[in-house]
Amino acid sequence: MEPMAVMRGVSRSFRGQLAVDAVDLSLYPGEIVALLGPNGAGKSTLLDMLLGLRDPQAGSVRVFGMPPTVRRARGRMGAMLQDTTGPPGLTVAETVRLTQHLYPRPAPVSELLDIAGLSDKADRRVGELSGGERQRLSLALALTGSPELLVLDEPTAALDVAGRRGLLRSIRELAVDDRAIVLATHDLREAQEIADRVVVLHHGRKIADGDTAEVVGQVGVRRVHLRTDLDVLRIANHPGVQSVSITPDGRVELLARDPEGLLAGLFADGHHVTDLTVADADLESAFVALTEDGAAA
Repeated sequence: MEPMAVMRGVSRSFRGQLAVDAVDLSLYPGEIVALLGPNGAGKSTLLDMLLGLRDPQAGSVRVFGMPPTVRRARGRMGAMLQDTTGPPGLTVAETVRLTQHLYPRPAPVSELLDIAGLSDKADRRVGELSGGERQRLSLALALTGSPELLVLDEPTAALDVAGRRGLLRSIRELAVDDRAIVLATHDLREAQEIADRVVVLHHGRKIADGDTAEVVGQVGVRRVHLRTDLDVLRIANHPGVQSVSITPDGRVELLARDPEGLLAGLFADGHHVTDLTVADADLESAFVALTEDGAAA
């Protein structure tokens, strides 16, 4: 299957600080790709270059075989960015109709508002919308041209639980065979729930790319909960321990590459261990392990 978008060795700096560092990324029809990374990892900058809003200082970007700045390429993309908004004096329906004029074959207003969950807000002025409602309007505007490549930057920000669930359900339904969706998110549960593929950025570099099982397997850690009389700092210094924290109920929670070796050492040294559970890592565990500076290097 041919990719819809291909980024090869793209880099971008701001005031001498490297924001994106030689990243390769391909996006294919029918897949949802979650772009993960800590604040400042380069997610938004990478999406800006994909959309042609910023030029890479090194490397290349091709969307549908063309530079993303070409009008034919832009007409086949849709974007929901963090700071997207509409004219505050227009109604929701008027704002969507205004955006329709930018596309040769726009989707119907009623269909767009239904997907975004705004059918009952069609006559409300944009300036009167809540933060979550503005997010949903941004999705409707991003879908106006029936894009084949949909880019979403923190799409569920400012949404309550019900709004988040509704928007994620809409995004899943949009991932048809001929459309690729890439979304940047800080919500790891969201990524695990919706994405076919996960890409992790750290300090501007791509450090993981695959489905959830592949990314978790790359880390090779397991999650351990226990109670023990051993000082937490000494546990943290044990070989293979990636992170240690204390849960609200007072148990020690840690990620370890060799939990069996750690436990054998505790028992051999006569330490008390109770309330023990050892489980496979999830995406959150893998993300923590990957984005700790030493692990990422």
